[in-house]
Amino acid sequence: MSLSFFKNKSSFLTVADFSFLETDLHSHLIPGIDDGSPDMETSLSLIASLHNLGYKKIITTPHIMQERYRNNPEIISQGCLKVQQELKAHDIAVDFRAAAEHLLDPGLLERIERDEPLLTLSGKKLLIEFSFLAPPVQLHHLLYQIQMKGYELVVAHPERYKYFHDKPEKYQELIDVGCELQMNLLSLAGHYGKGIKKAALKLLENQYVSYLGTDLHHQRHIEELHQLLKDYHVMKRLEEYPWKNKLL
Repeated sequence: MSLSFFKNKSSFLTVADFSFLETDLHSHLIPGIDDGSPDMETSLSLIASLHNLGYKKIITTPHIMQERYRNNPEIISQGCLKVQQELKAHDIAVDFRAAAEHLLDPGLLERIERDEPLLTLSGKKLLIEFSFLAPPVQLHHLLYQIQMKGYELVVAHPERYKYFHDKPEKYQELIDVGCELQMNLLSLAGHYGKGIKKAALKLLENQYVSYLGTDLHHQRHIEELHQLLKDYHVMKRLEEYPWKNKLL
């Protein structure tokens, strides 16, 4: 009876999946248009894997970068439609939609100035990312320009910007100017290294982040998400955190 008791007790020391989030808001699953899925077969496999991990809705976010990935709403929407058609044909019952991950570069600012429509996560929520090399010059001014057009900014993976690691007050400054922060699950899985995992845990501790995304690109990321599920202490903290994913 003693052995049975400990076996039953240990079965509660896991979080089964990521269903407590319901929605993933950051991934690269439209085939062939950025550094994510290269083809439809891979896209379907990755989406099915996310569904099996408990996600009911996936808002995929292809890169838009002036110098590298010149995607636009038409390219992304057409790609999304093809994926939706294939999901239906293969009876994969997940709500699949598309937004974009916009690099804060001159191209984005030009589109903003021309009042071009931008793909958002929901309503006017715009997912943006910064360069990994250095913080944007006049960052707060640039953010203000975008906000003046009515957009609500969600900053992708702030824990990955190493230039903020020794200036933790910068995270609070982003929140103070009206930004929300989106953390990567892969950061907590250690995918990007110990320093970034440490920064992610600190953001979690301070409750600076509002959204949790996968930033899924390929099968290895799926395997790392499965490994993260085995980390009881991290997963319990994630399950109890007031995430806003369900609101999208």
